[in-house]
Amino acid sequence: MAGTDKTPSPPDFVVHWHHHFLKLKLMSKVTAQFQKDGVLAQTLPGFQPRDAQIAMAQAVERAMLKRSQLVVEAETGTGKTFAYLVPTLVQQKKVIISTGTKALQEQLYHRDLPALRDALAPQKQVALLKGRANYLCLHRMNQAFNQAGELARDLQQQLVEVRQWAQRTTDGDIGTMNVLPEDAAIIPFVTSTVDNCLGRDCPDYDACYLVKARQRALDADMVVVNHHLFFADMALRNVGFGELIPQADAIVFDEAHQLPDIASQYFGESVSSRQLQELAHEIKLIYLTELKDLRQLEIAASKLLVSLQDWRLVFPRDPMRGNWRPMAQREEVAQMAALIAQQLEFLRDVCKAALGRHQDLDQAYTRCQQLLAKWKQLQEVNRTGYSFWFETTTRQATLHQTPLSVAEKFGDYVRDSGMAWVFTSATLAVGESFHHFTDQLGLYEATTLCLASPFNFAEQAMLCVPRYLPQPHEAEMTQALVDLVEDVVTHNRHGGTFVLFTSHRMLQQVATLLAERIEQPLFVQGTSSKRDLLEEFTAAGNGVLLGTSSFWEGVDVRGAALRCVVIDKLPFASPDEPLLQARVEDCRLRGVDPFAQVQLPQAIIALKQGAGRLIRDASDQGVLIVCDHRLVTKPYGGVFLSSLPAMQRTRDLTVALQFLAQLEKPE
Repeated sequence: MAGTDKTPSPPDFVVHWHHHFLKLKLMSKVTAQFQKDGVLAQTLPGFQPRDAQIAMAQAVERAMLKRSQLVVEAETGTGKTFAYLVPTLVQQKKVIISTGTKALQEQLYHRDLPALRDALAPQKQVALLKGRANYLCLHRMNQAFNQAGELARDLQQQLVEVRQWAQRTTDGDIGTMNVLPEDAAIIPFVTSTVDNCLGRDCPDYDACYLVKARQRALDADMVVVNHHLFFADMALRNVGFGELIPQADAIVFDEAHQLPDIASQYFGESVSSRQLQELAHEIKLIYLTELKDLRQLEIAASKLLVSLQDWRLVFPRDPMRGNWRPMAQREEVAQMAALIAQQLEFLRDVCKAALGRHQDLDQAYTRCQQLLAKWKQLQEVNRTGYSFWFETTTRQATLHQTPLSVAEKFGDYVRDSGMAWVFTSATLAVGESFHHFTDQLGLYEATTLCLASPFNFAEQAMLCVPRYLPQPHEAEMTQALVDLVEDVVTHNRHGGTFVLFTSHRMLQQVATLLAERIEQPLFVQGTSSKRDLLEEFTAAGNGVLLGTSSFWEGVDVRGAALRCVVIDKLPFASPDEPLLQARVEDCRLRGVDPFAQVQLPQAIIALKQGAGRLIRDASDQGVLIVCDHRLVTKPYGGVFLSSLPAMQRTRDLTVALQFLAQLEKPE
């Protein structure tokens, strides 16, 4: 038409693509990865976008950009692992990922990370870094061979196995040495500790597997560690010779609910009779192999070893944990502690007289000085602000000094670091409050986020608190629990059952009685490794597994293999737990209710962890049975219930058993 200047309309598909392009452009790079046509959908079979996962990924992205603190409770099914991995991979920053256990650390590194890294950031280098006790020490192995004649025959055979493996390994990771059990007695002889490592003075320094692992971590863009390694390194860094973990722009703690207790351990002090025995044995070895003219070395080391045997005898025979303050006041204990201090001083003086003759002896002298100082410090039990406690095994005794609070030290470290800090777990909040967690770690400036599970718990699961059971502390409870589990197993023929206990004693009593009552495969904690028990339980499909604390968390059994979780009682910490006693006493001195401040929040988080074993997938179904009336009869029971997923609820065990029985038989 003459005189008009009208531009023709673009075809519909052009408009559609233009709008789609603008939409993607407006999205952050992180958010775009979680869309139906994003990289995750193209990389991970069956991936579906989840609002909670996207919300967490966006929050992690903001924290990294602002270098701020973020605390996220992401319930089961949220997909928290990918929610923090995507932002950390997409951004051009160096990141440390810390997990609760070595098993989770390896799962993340070997299973979750590789495909995601390849799809999102193939140029990024990722490293796995474990604590020094996980790497073969060539110097210590050679030392062990020099003293092979002093070792028992079984240790000699294990040492041969280690040396053969050493010729094949490329990374020195003891965890890959399948020829020996994880707890093989030879392991301490062929690995190093902070105490006995020679550092740059070691003749095998250039070939050291730990040094190489650390170098890979320094060169990497992302390093996967575990909480114990992180805090061990942080504690060392405070005294000037840590930094095994490289500096980073951001750190993400997965399973962060474990951090307050782990941090307390590493900000405290401890000395074990095993440490002192190892020092004495190493000094005897130096005499036997290097300094044969120094007979005084052998005399001083032998005297210390004899005293350490007597030291264990002043404690009760059965292994236990207890309050060190009153124990230290006992006359026979105080006398023996003073004698060990004298023997350490004698050993130190003998080593000092020979300084410069051999590097191993010089290093042993330094260790002797440090252990003596710690030993004397742990005898000064009148200092406030700490819990002083001891623990014994059949042959060893360890003294501990644990700070009642790490909030100031850790909080200052976080604020002064200049890094982004992300803390996440399925269980961090108590009710809707994060104060129990953030106050313990001094995270007063943290942004908090609570993300509910996408699972339909109201249809998938049922919570039962059975009527007519004895009180948890009554003797009749053991038999009642056995009867209940037998009923559960009868109705859960095509599925597996977890029975979680708060004490080893109750577990053993129930295990003994139950073995005669059920035909299904029975798996009892302690009879095999945790990994093997879980694999066998899952493969059985209808097994019954009895476990204590280590099975309350970090266990992922999906489908019919786990359809019922039975919890014997509310998981309040034992009142004679030394650190708990000290924290309770501290609350009372400050005029704060210790039950509400310490005991209740810990128990709620533990129960949430145990309950979280049941529903691990959108198709899972099952029953949670808590055999403790207090959940419904005590005022605080409501706080427990409000922290659990919104399952169907019943007090009638018959109703719960019928729910179990009607679940489909697996194909």
